[in-house]
Amino acid sequence: MSKLSLEDARSIVRAALDHAATIDAKPLTVAVLDDGGHLVMLERQDGASALRPEVAQAKAATAINLGKSSRAIAEDAAARPTFVSALSALAGGRVLPAAGGFAFRNTKGDVAGAIGITGDTSDRDEECAIAGAKAAGFSPDL
Repeated sequence: MSKLSLEDARSIVRAALDHAATIDAKPLTVAVLDDGGHLVMLERQDGASALRPEVAQAKAATAINLGKSSRAIAEDAAARPTFVSALSALAGGRVLPAAGGFAFRNTKGDVAGAIGITGDTSDRDEECAIAGAKAAGFSPDL
């Protein structure tokens, strides 16, 4: 396991939101979890709706708890909806099958944490998450 610092999480969030500004994204909410699935940082931009923090955390938790991106889980849900629904129930609702959440690795190749973003389309959420992780020196685990 690898320790994710608060400063790392801040860098990821800032870079993701900076990228969002360059593509004129809708107001986003970004959640960063450590490798154990615990919230390290959450930021909700002005204008983001009230449920967005839970959605962002669920996207990140999906990736850290299931070992694949929330986009991959969405693809699984299309093929096996009953199974993914059961996973969500087992996880207390913290499985969200929509792009925008993935684990990221440090320079040693260890999973350091996960990011989840929501507020725009799932593809744009994921684009911002990728930009944030890469700018902070992490590799997205897509």
